[in-house]
Amino acid sequence: MIADHRAISAFLDAKAAESGSARNTVLAYGRDLRDLSDWLAGRGLAMADLTRERVEDYLAHCDAQGLSRATRARRLSSIRQFTRFALEEGWRDDDPAIRISGPGRARRLPKILDRSEIEALLAAAPLVGRSDAERARNLCLIELLYATGMRVSELVALPAATCRGDPRVLLIRGKGDKERMVPLTPPARRALAAWLAIRDDAPKDSALGRLVAGKGARWLFPAPGVAGHMPRQSFGRLLNDMAVAAGVSPSRVTPHVIRHAFATHLLEGGADLRSIQTLLGHADLGTTEIYTHVLDSRMRDLVLTHHPLAKKA
Repeated sequence: MIADHRAISAFLDAKAAESGSARNTVLAYGRDLRDLSDWLAGRGLAMADLTRERVEDYLAHCDAQGLSRATRARRLSSIRQFTRFALEEGWRDDDPAIRISGPGRARRLPKILDRSEIEALLAAAPLVGRSDAERARNLCLIELLYATGMRVSELVALPAATCRGDPRVLLIRGKGDKERMVPLTPPARRALAAWLAIRDDAPKDSALGRLVAGKGARWLFPAPGVAGHMPRQSFGRLLNDMAVAAGVSPSRVTPHVIRHAFATHLLEGGADLRSIQTLLGHADLGTTEIYTHVLDSRMRDLVLTHHPLAKKA
């Protein structure tokens, strides 16, 4: 087998090119495999020396480090994909990880905000910001996030071109460059139109005008920096400020929590899981099924309220 760093690089290149994996996913594979390579090197071994027992020893090492079940499951998944790739490329004659059972993932219910808390955040957004432009941008950000359930990476990297013409739906490019269409609510459309008007009419000598004229021209939410659009971390800080203004604990408010609220509130309103799966951009319905706790609760209340024996009890 070729040297570890070359083998890992070839695997990552293949994942990026052939599978259409998202950049963050490929980076995670790289981190996991380099950690394994370092662990092996510390024992005078290389990737070519992997056996089922050594993979299991490595996972035990990860457990001893206190890594979560989710992290250990992800690392095993990275190893499995790498060893399968090595077998397909002819670097190995076997796949030592194929029959190893993973630690599984803890099934945790998503944290959400109730509707009154979301309404408080939406009401507080126009109060956060140093200028009319910032306040309009902030309202647009959170209106779009709650209206569509987008991932924060999808939100901050929205191209301005896809948002023009008062669209009733947005074309969102998600993980693996997969596209999906998500409807916009009337409040989100109004906030989007207001922000676009301010963005497009910004004076050329203003900070926003210079961003729009430069490398931020392509993005709905331009910002200084290498990418040209608002970083995820910046939006996270803005969301904290909105939470404080809304009287909601900032520790309970993250972009992903609002994504969970979007899905949960739709289910509470009667939407089906398949529709939620499409709107969220989940490749597997199993990922969406975590929201069935809402349906379970609703059905339990239905039985306890309407079943004749429940009334007697």
